[in-house]
Amino acid sequence: MTDLSSFPITAKWPAQHPDRLQLYSLPTPNGVKVSILLEETGLPYEPHLVDFGSHDQMSSAFLSLNPNNKIPAIVDPDGPGGKPLGLFESGAILLYLADKTGKFVPKDAAGRYETIQWLMWQMGGIGPMFGQLGFFNKFAGKDYEDKRPRDRYVAESKRLLGVLDGRLVGRQWIMGDEYTIADIATFPWVRNLIGFYEAGELVGFQDFPNVARVLAAFVARPAVAKGLTIPARG
Repeated sequence: MTDLSSFPITAKWPAQHPDRLQLYSLPTPNGVKVSILLEETGLPYEPHLVDFGSHDQMSSAFLSLNPNNKIPAIVDPDGPGGKPLGLFESGAILLYLADKTGKFVPKDAAGRYETIQWLMWQMGGIGPMFGQLGFFNKFAGKDYEDKRPRDRYVAESKRLLGVLDGRLVGRQWIMGDEYTIADIATFPWVRNLIGFYEAGELVGFQDFPNVARVLAAFVARPAVAKGLTIPARG
């Protein structure tokens, strides 16, 4: 049996199946990127809920794996060279799992780097900007009398949706006919923006028909539907 005792996080979240990849996460847009990819690839894994309500992400056990106290994070008992590997940052995890399985990233060098380009675009733009808009539209920021911060993020979110919509003209997915980690990274955030953040009208989502089309195709995938619920909340 695989021994994961060298990872302190397993003391707080014991592995019932230590031979499987261990996922420490929460069903947020960043968290479900990894659960969706795991479902798409069919890799055996064991999910563990990191409860922000209980401040699990600030525990010494979680910080031992991710000192940046953010989800998701993984421990792969079968990492490079057959040695266990711990990773954090959703984009890095997506790229690692795509390479490990040989799936959802183009095999040709040009296509691979173009996919990574769009992955980084999501990490640097879509995620942070949509997240800030969510704060100012749905959470404590909505009570701010000064609406200039909210409007700044509305404008930038619209711009990013325009970039994405333009990219999707005549394409089935971000990379064309091939469904990749760029889609898996991006569309949970689009879904959250118009769903949980309730910002569809604010950003004029109806003006981005290609984004809406591909979002519908994305959420219709069985692996996406399942991955969006993992880890299950208590």
